[in-house]
Amino acid sequence: MEGVTGINGGSFSDVEEAEGVAGTAGVTSEGMRRFNHLVSETDAVYHEAALRMGMSDSVMQILYVLCDKGGSCPLGEICLVTGISKQTINSALRKLEEEGFAYLEGLGGRRKQVCLTQKGQELAERTVVRLIEIENGILASWPKAQLEQYLELTEQYMTALREGVRELKDV
Repeated sequence: MEGVTGINGGSFSDVEEAEGVAGTAGVTSEGMRRFNHLVSETDAVYHEAALRMGMSDSVMQILYVLCDKGGSCPLGEICLVTGISKQTINSALRKLEEEGFAYLEGLGGRRKQVCLTQKGQELAERTVVRLIEIENGILASWPKAQLEQYLELTEQYMTALREGVRELKDV
């Protein structure tokens, strides 16, 4: 296998080089290598989509969540759903606000709701909604049994990974 890409986006010229890192030869199974490669490739495709739409990855993800939530969503939920740091989300939101695409409204206390403006809804329709339509089309083209199996296995993997990570101890 040539050009293996790791979870952090780094790549190795060949498997032997990847296995020789710091005495960890053979730690990553072939299945995990393939999985990491697919995750990295998927991330790269979404990055390319953001670039083609003329926006940063974080702006695209914020717009995506806002579209999925009907045009508005609590700020904390956007951070949770995207996995992006609050600092990065706030920087992207400032840009969206400055350009007239979104605004914040108070929910009481320190909680805030992010809302698309009419201009932001139009931007979302031209960009992120088209991406969502591509994704929906792909999943709709799969036989129902395969789609359910894919979703079930992905959910099982994430649940087990989350549990495993919770068991990690500080080193």
